[in-house]
Amino acid sequence: MSRSTAHITQALVKPRRGRLQALLAECGVTLNGSRPFDIQVHEPQAMDRMLRHGSLGLGESYMDGQWECERIDQLVERLLRGALNRRFSNTRAYRWLTWLSRLQNLQTRARARIVGERHYDVGNALFESMLDSHMNYSCAYWERAESLEQAQRDKMELICRKLELEPGMRLLDIGCGWGGLARYAAEHHGVSVVGVTISREQQVWAATQRHELPVEIRRQDYRDVSGQFDRVVSVGMFEHVGYKNYDVFFRKCRSVLRADGLMLLHTIGGNTSVHATDPWLHRYIFPNGMLPSIAQIGKAIEPYFLMEDWHSFGADYDRTLMAWHQRITKAWHRLGERYDERFRRMWNFYLLSCAGAFRARHVQLWQIVLGNDAQARTYRRPTMSNSTANAEVQ
Repeated sequence: MSRSTAHITQALVKPRRGRLQALLAECGVTLNGSRPFDIQVHEPQAMDRMLRHGSLGLGESYMDGQWECERIDQLVERLLRGALNRRFSNTRAYRWLTWLSRLQNLQTRARARIVGERHYDVGNALFESMLDSHMNYSCAYWERAESLEQAQRDKMELICRKLELEPGMRLLDIGCGWGGLARYAAEHHGVSVVGVTISREQQVWAATQRHELPVEIRRQDYRDVSGQFDRVVSVGMFEHVGYKNYDVFFRKCRSVLRADGLMLLHTIGGNTSVHATDPWLHRYIFPNGMLPSIAQIGKAIEPYFLMEDWHSFGADYDRTLMAWHQRITKAWHRLGERYDERFRRMWNFYLLSCAGAFRARHVQLWQIVLGNDAQARTYRRPTMSNSTANAEVQ
């Protein structure tokens, strides 16, 4: 680089650095500082990408190795607590995604399969390395647990108790993933289960794990489910439904649920009503997804269900994500041939930035129990007894 070119480059970099540093300082973050949550800039282009594209630029420049941070979870927590995301809510990428979500239904039957192909089908070996033995890819329940394995087992047991499962009942699991909850409910509560997923890899893996249990895993859209069930559960799937389909979702659930049935919805939620997700998450992790708000869920369930219980424990997702990150970090040396460095950095940013978002209370985790307004019942949230909740994990 010539001296004149270097001078021009430096002249362009200084204003960007000053503006970005001023914004970060409001959140207590420093460029090239010494604290774990400070950003270490390797390439000046990273600053321009952050300023122009907000979260999309932040994530992509990290994926490209243009900056580092020892504790991305702490960085994102500080950025969100400082409401820096609101300063970048008018980026071109966010405006485009919001406009597109209003114009089109991004979660039609055809579009719904996109997230299965691009996220859940990236390889069962990756998820086996990251998740617990039941392959639960949703928030664990850490009230009593000290390990990820026990926390996920407690989560499944809590769900089964909230649904008041009894032997002989028929359970529908919408968005069943790799079938961990379905197998647990069948084995420990004596129910038969139909699980539906849009992921080919999840269905193939789950089919090998049935172990003679009365569990059927289908590759099927929830809109195509028929029949009658005593209970309905949906864990970590509602984030893919989309606001234009909330009424369709709950109408379908009501239509397949017996008159005296219960439904449990386990979902990540947002503090405000929106119509699109974060642009980086949309492009790289969960295409066409979005987080519902309390208001959006309330409006959608009103014609079909009574709300029996609303349980919030978003702090547990922070701990779950950090446990997943710890496990996958130890496994990358085994997975390196399947996933390149850019993918590894993408996955690292995904897990840690989401942990920071939950820690900042920017997003929440809810379990909602719904009942039929025709039934007279007194519903009480169950507790976890030592005999079952803390049973030894094999």
